[in-house]
Amino acid sequence: MRLADFILRDIERILAQWEAFAVTLRPAAASMDSLALRDHARPLLEAIAADLSTPQTRQAQSQKARGRAPQLADAPHTAAQTHALLRARSGFDINQLAAEYRALRASVLQLWMDGCAPGAPHVDDIIRFNEAVDQAIAESVRSFSAEVERERNLFLGMLGHDMRSPLQTIRVTASLLARMNAGEGVSAAANRLMRTGARMQALLDDLCDFNRTELGLGISIVPAEVDLAAVFADETDQLRAAHPDRRIVLEAPASLRGVWDGRRLQQVLCNLVVNALRHGAHDMPVRVVMTGDGTEVRFEVRNAGAAIEPSLLRRIFDPLQRGPDAGARKGANLGLGLYIAREIAAAHGGTIEVRSDERETVFTVRLPRQALIQRVR
Repeated sequence: MRLADFILRDIERILAQWEAFAVTLRPAAASMDSLALRDHARPLLEAIAADLSTPQTRQAQSQKARGRAPQLADAPHTAAQTHALLRARSGFDINQLAAEYRALRASVLQLWMDGCAPGAPHVDDIIRFNEAVDQAIAESVRSFSAEVERERNLFLGMLGHDMRSPLQTIRVTASLLARMNAGEGVSAAANRLMRTGARMQALLDDLCDFNRTELGLGISIVPAEVDLAAVFADETDQLRAAHPDRRIVLEAPASLRGVWDGRRLQQVLCNLVVNALRHGAHDMPVRVVMTGDGTEVRFEVRNAGAAIEPSLLRRIFDPLQRGPDAGARKGANLGLGLYIAREIAAAHGGTIEVRSDERETVFTVRLPRQALIQRVR
């Protein structure tokens, strides 16, 4: 008997073995009924049987063996993809998902071969069946991983949102203690608490911004007419106060007016300057140089020091990238600052670039005079 015919004829026996194995995948399967345990197994087996009965070219065989079979235009989700989504939402892990397919492969082939005896099974059917299962595994793993990533991002978004209120309470309380004039010791402790709270807030803001981009929401901006020179002067003063042992030089014209989200561009400047302070030469200043013309403005953050390694330079704007000394460096961040700076620049319709040699490292941001409102999410 050909394998496709056997699968359709004995599908209930196969499903019974699928269910018997699925129920052992604890703890996720502990509270699942028969219908949930067999989730999408029937349409999956029917799809495999149909595939076995369909003529196949060498190219199609090669693509399917690599998990790259074309998807039907009228079937946006295969049974394998939907099965993976539901397993992810039911608390299965990826190893349990793969184990289901291993058990399915073994039980189908064993039942079929027993049914073929004493005759010999068709070798081509075995090859085609294994290809179909491999394709189903590839589809399932991709969908399962995407769903886990989506749920992780939603969790991070909720966590970031819920942490804002208690953190704000800590910062406000510390500020109140500092104003109470309760003694030098209390004031010093309150100031430390405020600085720590500010660092935590910056990390939380970076995490929330990263989470928005991962969910496809993009960086939100609220453009308004601002004087970028004045905005950056204010941010530079704050950076100098936070890093009194370092020199930060701002070179800017008297005014640079345009339509931007000033708070977001302060965030870009802060991320770039803090990055320069961390990695630049401590005995040399970090310079912020602003210029502009009728259509765009440009600002550069320059620092002297060792050149950035070419391998790191190529991926420096990727998220979660940190320097080689990040683990040992006090106050190391999440490695999101440069990624977020790039996303904010892009949300304004601008760009950010970097060049680095043995003399200096320069980050250059170019922005149109008016943020592209259609880029706002």
